[in-house]
Amino acid sequence: MARRERVMRMSVELPLWRALAGYRVLTMLYAVGLSAFAWDDYDRPGLAIGYYAVLFVWTLATLPRVQSATACTKRFLAADLAVALVGIVLTPLAVSDQHIQDGGPTLPSIWTAGSVLAFAIKGGWRWAAFASTPVAVANLVERGHPARDTVHNVILVWVASIAIGYVVEVARASERTLARALEIEAATRERERLARDIHDGVLQVLAMVQRRGAVLGGEAAELGRMAGEQEVALRTLVSGGLVPLSRVSEDAAEGALVRAVEEPDDDPGHGPVDLRLLLAPFAAARVSLAEPGAPVPLPPAAARELAAAVGAALDNVRRHAGEDARAWILVEDEPDTVIVTVRDDGPGIPEGRLAQAEGEGRLGVALSIRGRLRDLGGSAELISVPGQGTEVELTVPKVLRGKAEQR
Repeated sequence: MARRERVMRMSVELPLWRALAGYRVLTMLYAVGLSAFAWDDYDRPGLAIGYYAVLFVWTLATLPRVQSATACTKRFLAADLAVALVGIVLTPLAVSDQHIQDGGPTLPSIWTAGSVLAFAIKGGWRWAAFASTPVAVANLVERGHPARDTVHNVILVWVASIAIGYVVEVARASERTLARALEIEAATRERERLARDIHDGVLQVLAMVQRRGAVLGGEAAELGRMAGEQEVALRTLVSGGLVPLSRVSEDAAEGALVRAVEEPDDDPGHGPVDLRLLLAPFAAARVSLAEPGAPVPLPPAAARELAAAVGAALDNVRRHAGEDARAWILVEDEPDTVIVTVRDDGPGIPEGRLAQAEGEGRLGVALSIRGRLRDLGGSAELISVPGQGTEVELTVPKVLRGKAEQR
């Protein structure tokens, strides 16, 4: 089955850039409207009109620049801050002295904060502090002396921009942590899937070669010994394989990247699969299959995994209960779930044997049975009484949700 890598990009910054774009437009309109109400305070209205025309064109023309951190380059940030600073410095030339003494707004008014916030979102709190400093100096120069309201506004912009920059840095770190966690989870699931496939095929063949070689003796015994060594090594690798490091974007401004392996549906044009058709091949002289008279529909992936889990349970019966053991498969079609029970008349499993086998790297029950059902959002219950056989109850929901549905 073909497999593909799915790449997801996560970014908490995108909403901030969109909000900044809206803020710039609204504050530009606010600054223009505010000047209309204070028109009598302008000694040189032509100078103010010229500046507002430049501000209007600049704000609208640079909207694409404030859509992402990539487009918002350092040169643009410097030019944008220069537009704000020029407006502050031109204010004493355009308005009357009384306007300044009364604490009237500068030409760009609160539009200036948008330039500082762009620095904060782009580079964090250090960039925000760097951009706030010339704005503070320009406001003090425009007022002529450190008035209380001016100092208050300068400190407010300084603190707010630095706080937003710090929040952006924390968000970026959280993005990368989450991306790593998601990628480790995806890699672990893929490792478990490969471990199940290996257990269902290669490990069983190696174990059989080891047993048969010991029985035949001679060169076959040596071959069996080598197969046993390879089985132990492979089990160790399967049970303790390394999880690769997450591969996230090197540019924090682009957001974090998560790569996960997907299993595409090999029957995209078909609907549910009748589970009975997949379980029918298991019926044999010593394996009885009891199933409903009507079809038992399940999503293709769920049906295949459930059938594989039943096969793994029957393999355990043959391996541990012997070739002469009998097994029974019971299929129950409930309204919301499908329950498949596999029961045998073998000697049962001694208490603590499953935990010991898992510690030795024998993951038949842990991966081939419970692992498959867990990935589907189902469960696997194992009941064994020494001397009275073993019963494995597999439960799978008919409607897959969350991670099971994504798989």
